[in-house]
Amino acid sequence: MLAGYSAALLLGAGCAPSDAPAEVLVPSDARGHPGLRVRRDRLAESEIATVDGCRVTSAARTAWDLARRLPLVEAVVAVDSLARVGRFPPADLLTRRLTEPRARGCRKLDEVVDLCDCRAESPMETRLRLALVRHGLPRPEAQYRVLDEHGFPLARVDLAYPPAQVAIEYDGVRHLDRQRWSRDRARDTTLAGAGWQSLRFGPDDIGMFQTVRQVADLLTLRAPGHYGRLEIDLSLL
Repeated sequence: MLAGYSAALLLGAGCAPSDAPAEVLVPSDARGHPGLRVRRDRLAESEIATVDGCRVTSAARTAWDLARRLPLVEAVVAVDSLARVGRFPPADLLTRRLTEPRARGCRKLDEVVDLCDCRAESPMETRLRLALVRHGLPRPEAQYRVLDEHGFPLARVDLAYPPAQVAIEYDGVRHLDRQRWSRDRARDTTLAGAGWQSLRFGPDDIGMFQTVRQVADLLTLRAPGHYGRLEIDLSLL
C-alpha cells in the first residue's frame, strides 16, 4: 500500500518534493530497496483509500504520518495540502494523539496544527505564509475575497492583510505566461483602484529578509494604528 508522499501525490495533495522516494506501508517486515521506503504498521479500514485502482493511506492518515516526521515547515505544507483535499480539520491530528500519545513525533503536532491553514491552495503559498508568520508578522488571511463598496467581488488573493488593504500573491512558473501576466497586472490595477496595494513574490523571495521587511514596512505605513512598528525575528533568517 502506498503511504507518505506517495499517497499524498495520488490523493491530489501536491506537497511532495521531486526527489521523494516511493513509500509503501506493509503489515510486516519487508526488505528495503534503493529509492523505496518501507514502513511497517497496521491500518484500520477507515485509513485506507483507493485511487485509480491503487490502495493508499487516507488523507487523514497520510497527514498523521507526515506531520510527525517532517521538519516543521514541510509538516505544515503537507497537512495544509492533505486537509484541503481530504476535507478534514487539522485539529483532528490532536484528537488522534489522545489515543496514541506515545506515537513518535506527536509532541510537535501542537505547533504544526497551530500554523496550519487549509485554505491555502499551493505548497508555495503555505511556505510564503509561514515565512511571514514565523518571522514575527501577523497572520495574513488566506484566499481572501476583496469586495468593492457595494459588496461585489473584485478578486480573490492568496494572502491579505485587510486592515492595511495589502494583497500578497505568490507567482509561480505559470504566472510567466504572457496572458496570465497581463491578467495579473490588470487585477492589480483593479485592486489599486479600490485602495489595495498588491505585492508579488516568486520562489526566490520566500524566506528572504527583504521579503519580510517589505511586508512589515508596508503594513506599518498603511495601517500604523493597527499594526504599529513590526519587529522581525531575525533568528530564522
